[in-house]
Amino acid sequence: MAKRRRKFERNSGVSRYRRIFVISVEGTKTEPQYFSIFNDRSKVIHTICINDRKTSSSPLQALERIRSHLEAKKLKKGDEAWIVVDKDNWRDQDLAQLFKWSLKLDSYGFALSNPKFEYWLLLHFEDGHGVRTPKECDDRLVRQLPDYCKNINPRLFSETRILEAISRAERKDSPPIIDWHRSECGTTVHRLFKKLIDC
Repeated sequence: MAKRRRKFERNSGVSRYRRIFVISVEGTKTEPQYFSIFNDRSKVIHTICINDRKTSSSPLQALERIRSHLEAKKLKKGDEAWIVVDKDNWRDQDLAQLFKWSLKLDSYGFALSNPKFEYWLLLHFEDGHGVRTPKECDDRLVRQLPDYCKNINPRLFSETRILEAISRAERKDSPPIIDWHRSECGTTVHRLFKKLIDC
């Protein structure tokens, strides 16, 4: 039986514009390593992960970086720009500015994980029920990835696991929230990945 082609890989012999997803993140290690999954020559998409590369930052800094990036390099048709941040202890009024920015264009998006991005990673392996704090999230993730310490191996996050994470996140996001998960753990990162997978 023929091997099934990954959904985000290019058909051989077919020339197609590689869609660009510009993603502004807070973290300097985990998020860039994770999003690198989508960067090789066989894929029809390419992600550009922008951060300050030195220290973790705030949501408002993530917003400023993507604004500056888009002023210098305009999006082409089909490209998208996203901000991906953690809830942590950030103020709702700051996060609301990111959400408001995401409503300006259909090609803009905002994804938030509560309590942190690692919750999205956890959903690749389990349902994530009962997680309430960043420490609980880390403890549960380490059960799945014993060597985890902000650095990840993107090879451990296969397409099958990504699809499982999307499904788990969607079940928790039903009915879909408008902006972000506040009182309970959850994530809207799956909305970005549905677009990446469907390219």
